[in-house]
Amino acid sequence: MQPGRQLEGTVNLAPDPQTYRRTPAQRSNFLEVTARGYALWRARSLSLLTGGPLSLCAEAAYFTALCRPHPGEHWLDVGTSAGFYAGVLARAGAQVTACDISPAMLREAARREPHPNIYYALLNAERSGLPGESFSGVTIGATTGETASPQAMLAEAARLLIPGGQLWIMAQARDGSGAQALLTRFGGLSFADEAQLTAWLPGLRRTDFWRRGNIVFGRWIKS
Repeated sequence: MQPGRQLEGTVNLAPDPQTYRRTPAQRSNFLEVTARGYALWRARSLSLLTGGPLSLCAEAAYFTALCRPHPGEHWLDVGTSAGFYAGVLARAGAQVTACDISPAMLREAARREPHPNIYYALLNAERSGLPGESFSGVTIGATTGETASPQAMLAEAARLLIPGGQLWIMAQARDGSGAQALLTRFGGLSFADEAQLTAWLPGLRRTDFWRRGNIVFGRWIKS
């Protein structure tokens, strides 16, 4: 394997649309133009969505202060997109498997974060096919809102964690707005609050939760 490059990982996308369905938001991520522009949006999105300054540096600092990734750990970055969390983890010394269903996103992530500690894999994070209890930690940055089955994605993340492993989620929370209703109807996006996320994670204990505007950050530990 050649870490830090986009590699052919385990592809496990079910061909039956009844068992695996891509949302319009997910399908848009297969476009090269979306992948190329994603990092620019990601750098500004939290400030726009929270109504105040919230930079990637601040997000990374909050994550590392709570999760404390370090050498010797192996993390899974679900829906890596442009590789933001994968890069933060790799620079902390952790080994990272950064997965996405979009080859275009993986190419962009590998271009932006060509770190030797990162292995880029083409994976369906709802059913990865990876061995259980394989990772010290799992990061999911906004991907729960784009997948057709956030509950399945979180169940898979919990399955892949070792006992005592930690799950980190950044997501856009439900606010009951008309804008979110339109995004759900036409983009296939979903929005979960703290209670919903916790209900989808039986066997994990929430240790930290922070909401700013309608953006939430949370940390859970597997029993």
